[in-house]
Amino acid sequence: MTTPVIIDQIHELILEDRRISAKSIAEQLGILREGIGSIMHEGLDIRKLSAKWVPKCLNADQKRQRCQSSEKLLEFLRRDPNDFLSRLVTIDETWLCHYDQETKQRSMEWRHSSSPRPKKFRVQKSSGKVLASIFWDQDGILVDYLPKGQTINVEYYCSLLVQLKDILKEKRRPREGH
Repeated sequence: MTTPVIIDQIHELILEDRRISAKSIAEQLGILREGIGSIMHEGLDIRKLSAKWVPKCLNADQKRQRCQSSEKLLEFLRRDPNDFLSRLVTIDETWLCHYDQETKQRSMEWRHSSSPRPKKFRVQKSSGKVLASIFWDQDGILVDYLPKGQTINVEYYCSLLVQLKDILKEKRRPREGH
């Protein structure tokens, strides 16, 4: 039987530990597991959401720099919208870890439907990782994996950009009959 007291007790347990399971709530309150779901969804208007992976926690200066870069791109787009995408090349670098210790399922928390999704910053060590540099444009991608034991330095990065330049030059070379 659902009473305001039981609803309040469930809400308190969730506020104490947002990762608590419905089974644990039922055991602690001595009520049937089947009723917990409807109380949480209908009585408390909460759902269990997994954390959204956020690659980095940016400081104010990093956010400002990203906004300035975006404004410059918009300026290029306004100048020549027809040529913009054909000339745009994007790069991203990311560490590809061999495993994550905490699964998405284990990071789920109970949240009100109007609450923002929780964020989770990657802090766990993995058994191994490799740096991937990914370049892409409107026609495709180029992925480079940093060799094990090598450090990304000026020389390596410059050679990577030279490779990219050569690939783009070949790809964008006018073909006969076109």
